[in-house]
Amino acid sequence: MERDQLRGMVRDLLLARRFEERAGQAYSEGEFGGFLHLYPGEEAVAVGVLHAAEPSDYVVSTYREHVHALVKGVPPGRVMAELYGRRDGCSGGMGGSMHLFDRERRFMGGYAIVGETFPIAIGIAYGIMLRRLSEAVICFFGEGAANQGTFHESLKMAALWRLPVLFVCENNRYQIGTEVHRQSALPEIHKRACAYGMPGENADGMDVLAVHEVAQRMLRAIRAGQGPQLLELNTYRFRGHSMADAGAYRSRAEVESYKRTGPLQRVEQDLVAPVDRLTGSSIALDQATMQQLRDEVEQIVEAAVAFAEASPAPALSDAWDALDANRRHETLVRPEPRHG
Repeated sequence: MERDQLRGMVRDLLLARRFEERAGQAYSEGEFGGFLHLYPGEEAVAVGVLHAAEPSDYVVSTYREHVHALVKGVPPGRVMAELYGRRDGCSGGMGGSMHLFDRERRFMGGYAIVGETFPIAIGIAYGIMLRRLSEAVICFFGEGAANQGTFHESLKMAALWRLPVLFVCENNRYQIGTEVHRQSALPEIHKRACAYGMPGENADGMDVLAVHEVAQRMLRAIRAGQGPQLLELNTYRFRGHSMADAGAYRSRAEVESYKRTGPLQRVEQDLVAPVDRLTGSSIALDQATMQQLRDEVEQIVEAAVAFAEASPAPALSDAWDALDANRRHETLVRPEPRHG
């Protein structure tokens, strides 16, 4: 890995953490309402996987998708404006936290319904297969979604048709408040892949370099026509399921133990070297570079908040215009009915 690539990954880790902290602050101050599911602790998953992807790849995500959108390239101001419910948000202020979307950047949405991501991902992948393109679909989901019928149906279809999908399980151990081993007969999600004849692997989802390595290898196999792959990444969310969840089902000691080995702590311990250790290192970052990145990220996030606050609220007519645009699109792409 080149040093510039590492720098970009660390920047995105810092951006992910600061953006979510600032969003949580604004929510607590009553700047916007609705639901808010935050990502601190899981940043290495989004950053490691999406830095292994190509710009032409598609991403389908869940309701905890802010960071996926940011790393995919959706401008922070447009993401924050969507959380605020403003017209300049990436979904026009009408989707909110759980329904970000950016067709131009092939971020094909976050979805509030658990398990909804799977059929959407294989639909996109089927189109890629028919057109014989060297593209992939990255489908993020939580371990709780692996117990939905759509998980099994979609993995079966993806394997049968050898669709170019990387299924990425963000296993943060808790489905809202129930620990995975209490409601899954097979808690190791990657082991379920063998039932459909596809490769399944497990990796440390708190280590951004480990995530990047395995995701890059699996995406290469997918592009080579080897069919879908299932990647389970063990991670941990430092906050509750949402801003409405105090997380009382977890002990303070458990949360603190994970914080001590979180993605940013790993970066500080393993990738930021003192000056006297930099000689001969091709990728290590120094403390001055880290501070530059923190300052850069702080400016980006505050600019995103200012952009959101300055954006107007959507009007009812905006919703009708969006519906009309969708109807016109459907008319253009709907196939002619067959008779006889």
